[in-house]
Amino acid sequence: MRRPQERVQLLGGTMDLVKSSEVFHFAAGKIAANKPALVANHNLHSLYLLKRDSELRSFFRMADLVEVDSIPLILWARLVGRRSRRFHRCTYLDWRDEFWATAERNGWRVYFVGGQSGVAEIAADKIRSQWPGVRLKSHHGYFDVTDGSSENERVIDEINRFSPNVLLVGMGMPRQEAWIVRNYEKLPACVTFTVGGAFDYEAGVQLPCPRWAGQLGVEWLFRLLTNPKLLSRYAIEPWSLMGPALADLMSAARRRVNSILAMKAANTFPRSFK
Repeated sequence: MRRPQERVQLLGGTMDLVKSSEVFHFAAGKIAANKPALVANHNLHSLYLLKRDSELRSFFRMADLVEVDSIPLILWARLVGRRSRRFHRCTYLDWRDEFWATAERNGWRVYFVGGQSGVAEIAADKIRSQWPGVRLKSHHGYFDVTDGSSENERVIDEINRFSPNVLLVGMGMPRQEAWIVRNYEKLPACVTFTVGGAFDYEAGVQLPCPRWAGQLGVEWLFRLLTNPKLLSRYAIEPWSLMGPALADLMSAARRRVNSILAMKAANTFPRSFK
């Protein structure tokens, strides 16, 4: 059950203002009921791609829960009158400790698919060293993902044999979302998360942004300094969201006017407005 104003429309996308603990409560309920669920996440890059990629749009329509993976997006939500807080930012690096502790405590079987060959194994070993009771299996993401290919079917069969409670897909956006859309009906009844380069960070292949920088909303700057190739993404993509941003501002103004009219009709107008 969603709380009032938990699901919001921002910059052309639909997302949920939830904390990581609420995400895992949702996942635990689905696992206990043996029901599949899809947990997605939105950031400025995904909102940019949304109008340009039909499979990505299909993916977000399928999603049961959509986390907000962006402090600038959280702040924008606050600006246009949504009840967002910094703790509503949900991304793998923010909730990894809570997730793996929960998985170990509940005995969840976790399957990870993504990363280069060998990277996932290194990451899995490091995770097991911190949480020895975790039941984890992995497969690299560099295989032929063409629907019906022998490699793709082999990976799907391996996932089904392991019968995970949680499936983590980290192939980068929008490749991971497209793979899920094409194969979702073949997957077991598990909770599927998209986690991007999570295991690259776990294995030490990629330098993670310090959590304090993420909470301050300058993770983009850290990534740009460590990977200048992202310049076009951070300098150009946000401009494409100007139209949806104006639509958000207009919606916020309408909500404000409607709220004032409703208070006036109910004779509960605050003194400051009388």
